[in-house]
Amino acid sequence: MSSAYSVVNTLHSYWAYFTLIILVIAVLNALTGYFKNKDFTMAKDLRVSLFALIFTHIQLLLGLVLYFMTPRFDAWQTGGVMGDSLLRLILVEHPVTNLIAVALITIGWSKHKKEVSSKRKFGKIALFYGIGLVLILLRIPYDIWLA
Repeated sequence: MSSAYSVVNTLHSYWAYFTLIILVIAVLNALTGYFKNKDFTMAKDLRVSLFALIFTHIQLLLGLVLYFMTPRFDAWQTGGVMGDSLLRLILVEHPVTNLIAVALITIGWSKHKKEVSSKRKFGKIALFYGIGLVLILLRIPYDIWLA
């Protein structure tokens, strides 16, 4: 295993904690704003949502770099990826699900900007960021990540 791979793997693993924390904060903030009919403020609400967007995109970039650096990537050449549950999780399910999650989060960010009312802004963030967060949590390789 190369040292560059180890560095990117460590960055991807630790950055995931920050990403999950800020995503949870963004979703909770949006749900609170939605249900309490708060005003969507630039100082807090926009920044929390924007940081969640930025953190997820950085995590995606780290993940894409890691994907093509991993020694497990060679399994595509030999076959058997789909028959091995760990390889399928790492090489198929985790990246595809997280790409969809980041796309949904990005769509939520884009859609919230087009809304006029605060309630609808919070609603778009809560819905799209929330679905993205759930997808991410469903496909984390916990056995490897927490080891």
